[in-house]
Amino acid sequence: MNVKIKNITKQLRKNLTDAERLLWRHLRAKQLEGMKFRRQEPIGKYIVDFVCFEKKVIIEVDGGQHSEETEKDNERDEWFKIQGFKVLRFWNNEVLTNTEGVLEAIRTNYF
Repeated sequence: MNVKIKNITKQLRKNLTDAERLLWRHLRAKQLEGMKFRRQEPIGKYIVDFVCFEKKVIIEVDGGQHSEETEKDNERDEWFKIQGFKVLRFWNNEVLTNTEGVLEAIRTNYF
């Protein structure tokens, strides 16, 4: 991994959004179905919010800026699918107001 990406991921891990921090509390330490998740992990030229390599699942937590970047997000998601990953996206407010529903959606769709 190049030094620039490593520094960016380190910064992102230190500066999680409130929604990412809340979801991470539920994903870390194999709490969800015993699966190991990593946060702010580089894959190819992208950095994903959360990934479980064992199940090839990526979870993205999106803020309002993503409503304007749908084409960019679709391009990313398509690249991940070609690599064999499944991508699940949630809005920040979904994670903050319906955490159990988000966790259930992850379980239902991928585990």
